Amino acid sequence: MTMTATRIRPAGLVAIDREMARQHADARASFENNAAMAAQVAASIGKTGRLLLLGMGGSHAVGRAVEPLYRALGIDALALPLSEQLGQPVPLDDRTVLVTSQSGESAEVVRWFAEAGSTADIFGLTLEGGSFLARTAPCLVGAGGTELAFAATRSLTVTFALHLAILAALGEDPSAALGALDQKQDNGIAQALAALEEVTTIVTSGRRLQGVAEALALGLTELSRLPCFSLEGGQLRHGPMEMLGQKIGVILFRGNDPTAELVTAMALSVADAGAPLIIFDASGQSPVAGAVTLSFKPASGLAAIFAMLPVAQRLMIAFADSRVDNAGTPVRSTKITRSE
Repeated sequence: MTMTATRIRPAGLVAIDREMARQHADARASFENNAAMAAQVAASIGKTGRLLLLGMGGSHAVGRAVEPLYRALGIDALALPLSEQLGQPVPLDDRTVLVTSQSGESAEVVRWFAEAGSTADIFGLTLEGGSFLARTAPCLVGAGGTELAFAATRSLTVTFALHLAILAALGEDPSAALGALDQKQDNGIAQALAALEEVTTIVTSGRRLQGVAEALALGLTELSRLPCFSLEGGQLRHGPMEMLGQKIGVILFRGNDPTAELVTAMALSVADAGAPLIIFDASGQSPVAGAVTLSFKPASGLAAIFAMLPVAQRLMIAFADSRVDNAGTPVRSTKITRSE
């Protein structure tokens, strides 16, 4: 026990702690400071009725998370990895395009603009006002500058706040999401961490909240260096259930939306299979027997995301810290991926 008490926190995690400590204030400022540009993007979406969300890594996970929110407003929204758009492009005619890159310097971003040619309805979301992306397209720029730590934490929260500004400009009421952003989420994670003690991999899954599940799986993989991955709820059902057992941890996301029942059904199946199960739960429904439940007040969309994300981040970091000595210091990657 003494060793644990005196162990120095890895520098990479200290850097992440620093980002997380300011993410809520930066997200609030990002929402408030980008109203004019958000109105321009909303006007473009209003004109085209179609939205293509492009990004890599955590930026793509954000696109996946907000895709259903735009669709709920009757917008034909599609989130694709930028690498896929480079290799097998979706036609851009009559589409509003949002390119997300927290650094604004990713290799794919630079190449895509070189190849895409100009179109009036391309916008960017970035944390870096002086970046290639910000110089090349009209951008919503998140507060606080570039994220320095390796795994995405603050950049996710800030980018979600930029989307909230666009959704508000499209007529959505942002008050529930802003309320969740302002409320400290102090859920204890000790029980969830203990449940994952023996697992060799973690699978995250959701339905309407699938994008958040994907963001968490990416962070878990980056920090713990274990093969953690995400499968949308229906996709997890179609065959991959075969892998479930005591060594496979499962983290589910359940919101207060019409897909909650499907997440519940999956939770029951996972518990039956004997796999350690954690549920991030903003559904307002009863906890599932056999699961470690992290409860949030009933919410959907960005309100659920803003409530769950900081707790998911804490769990991700604690899990990684329990598995590797220098969590948060990449050994095979860099923060800004400049090669394809």
